[in-house]
Amino acid sequence: MPGLIRGVARTAVIAGTATAVSNRVSRRQAGRWGQQEQAQAYEQQQQAQAYQQQQAPASGNEDTITQLQKLAELKAQGVLTDAEFQAQKSRILGR
Repeated sequence: MPGLIRGVARTAVIAGTATAVSNRVSRRQAGRWGQQEQAQAYEQQQQAQAYQQQQAPASGNEDTITQLQKLAELKAQGVLTDAEFQAQKSRILGR
């Protein structure tokens, strides 16, 4: 009988150790996968921001104002007609 109890105790210890190791490996893998997902999400966010910056106007409002001033000067000099002025103004303002 002592041999049987010893065998059962040994099996219990081995099973407990295997479970603990398995759980630890699972947690490590989950952590690594989580880090990879975060890195991929960050990279995608950076790419999206770079794309948005490329799509944005180069100089913003100052550039638009400068273009409109030049356009008004050309109209005042008689180089542009009223219709041409309105068409170019709409193009600049994105309407």
